[in-house]
Amino acid sequence: QHVLDNPDLSKWKYVMTVEDDNLLPPDAQVRLLEAIEHGNYDAVSGIYFTKGDLNMPMAYGDPMKFRQTGVLDFQPLDIRAALAKGNLVEVNGIAMGCSLYRMELFRQIPAPWFVTVADVIEGQGVRAFTQDLYFAERACRAGKRFAVDMRVRVGHLCVNTGIVY
Repeated sequence: QHVLDNPDLSKWKYVMTVEDDNLLPPDAQVRLLEAIEHGNYDAVSGIYFTKGDLNMPMAYGDPMKFRQTGVLDFQPLDIRAALAKGNLVEVNGIAMGCSLYRMELFRQIPAPWFVTVADVIEGQGVRAFTQDLYFAERACRAGKRFAVDMRVRVGHLCVNTGIVY
């Protein structure tokens, strides 16, 4: 909210999020800017993987399925073919570790934007969302579009072990 209220920063067209455990390629911001403009997306992230043994890609959900059925899912996608080709993949949700967002998106989606949810909902069971997927769910339901740029390969550092996923 502070960025939108700042007289200088609020004029910017984009905001980039970078987490301290991500290792970005030197051209990440240039490639993400190309991708967001070329595909007319509201936000684009680089590709990186969860830490640990499962090592899932942080590219979530099939937007075509959502458009056809109304079911909004955030299952990690099989991105192997797209990764090999360096493609841009439209998704329902992205992680915040290396992402570029249109500033306008935050004017159109009411705050709070990033909330971690771990709750039991009657009739639905346990519902858990990281802050980035919480925002993605609200934005997708408002017609916003996300993508992952497979050219932007981000390392995900485990600070305890030094392993980069």
